[in-house]
Amino acid sequence: MGIYERKKREKKRRKTEILNAARKVFSSKGFNSATVEEIALEAELSPGTLYLYFKNKEELHTILSIEILKYLADKIQKVVSQNISVEEKIEKFCNVFVELYEYDSNILINLFHLQSGETLKNLSPEVLQQIKTYSIMAHGAMVDVVKKGIDQGIFIDEHPVAVADILWSSYAGVVLWVDSKRLLDDQKNFVKSTLKTTFKIIIKGLKKE
Repeated sequence: MGIYERKKREKKRRKTEILNAARKVFSSKGFNSATVEEIALEAELSPGTLYLYFKNKEELHTILSIEILKYLADKIQKVVSQNISVEEKIEKFCNVFVELYEYDSNILINLFHLQSGETLKNLSPEVLQQIKTYSIMAHGAMVDVVKKGIDQGIFIDEHPVAVADILWSSYAGVVLWVDSKRLLDDQKNFVKSTLKTTFKIIIKGLKKE
């Protein structure tokens, strides 16, 4: 192995170590309370060295969010490829959403904030492009299911992009709102049940009478 290959391999390993450290710090302290210094300490690096690999704290958290977004896009597309009814596919979208929330609610919540916040302006072009790519994959798959339901005469004739937007925004809205209430009483986590109720109502509203 040449010098270039060794350096490339070392850089990849170091970036992975930093991301693992960031995940631990974010999970224990939350995004707002976590600092670059704490992440660097967890990775056994100096803050200056960490900045050689990542632009800022926002970019670190965003890359972790991209992992979840990619996972979501893959799962959604697998649902679309199944030989089941469009109603069942919408229901399975809800199951995927619940699974994603249970996997890491903190990073998922940050993903929703990223997609509507000023943080996007502070990201590198490469990271921003990844967010766009996986968002389009997930959203486009939902649009395809809705369009198929409309074409089959099962769903009401509304714009499929608008309906997919409603599915996604309902997901984000329930997670952000219900999770914020959980902060007031950590014994009450109704995100899963509320999501299921939300999608029952949406599916009922989508169907033609």
